[in-house]
Amino acid sequence: MPIDREGEYLRLKYHYAEAVMKAGGLPLLTPHGNDPLSIAETIDGLLIPGGPDIDPSYFGEEPHPSLEIAPRERTDFEISVVKAIMRAGKPVFGICYGMQLINVAFGGSLYQDIGSQCDTAIDHRSGYHRITGGDSIFGGEFMVNTSHHQAVRGLGDRLEVCAASDDQLVEAICLSDYPFLVGVQWHPERSDDALSMNLFRRFVGAAYACK
Repeated sequence: MPIDREGEYLRLKYHYAEAVMKAGGLPLLTPHGNDPLSIAETIDGLLIPGGPDIDPSYFGEEPHPSLEIAPRERTDFEISVVKAIMRAGKPVFGICYGMQLINVAFGGSLYQDIGSQCDTAIDHRSGYHRITGGDSIFGGEFMVNTSHHQAVRGLGDRLEVCAASDDQLVEAICLSDYPFLVGVQWHPERSDDALSMNLFRRFVGAAYACK
């Protein structure tokens, strides 16, 4: 898992590592700036955690005033690791910012601010809302937590929508012709429901299958 740098410290919320361990995996925390190819060769799967907003210059737009933009060092590094690890056929799991980064890495775009760019009555910044999906992971209806103000707008090349909220914003993406590539807009690491545990178990299982 890539981790943020904050002054003299490296920072990552413990929920991510805890969820991976509960699913039977061993988390490896990776500072930005390492060699993406070496990382892809070392790890068995890539989890991209949540974070600030992606610089809209990646998809050819000027920044909305509400943005808190992630350092380009982080975004460049994580896009490079995604591409390197996919060349090795290893699993990728993106959460919140991580899902948005996957979409941008595949050439997609984002709503920079849902509140001002989308007509919706759902509060995506806090609380819970319903999602509906139709594949083996997301088939059916689920209640998920929500704490984001951006969302997938233009879907990246080859990516598919696996689940959406009632206002039709994308809540999960996947790549059906790849062993495991999933992005979700909510935070399954904060929950212990069946869907959240299944996501981490599938990710860890796909990682073990690469060993």
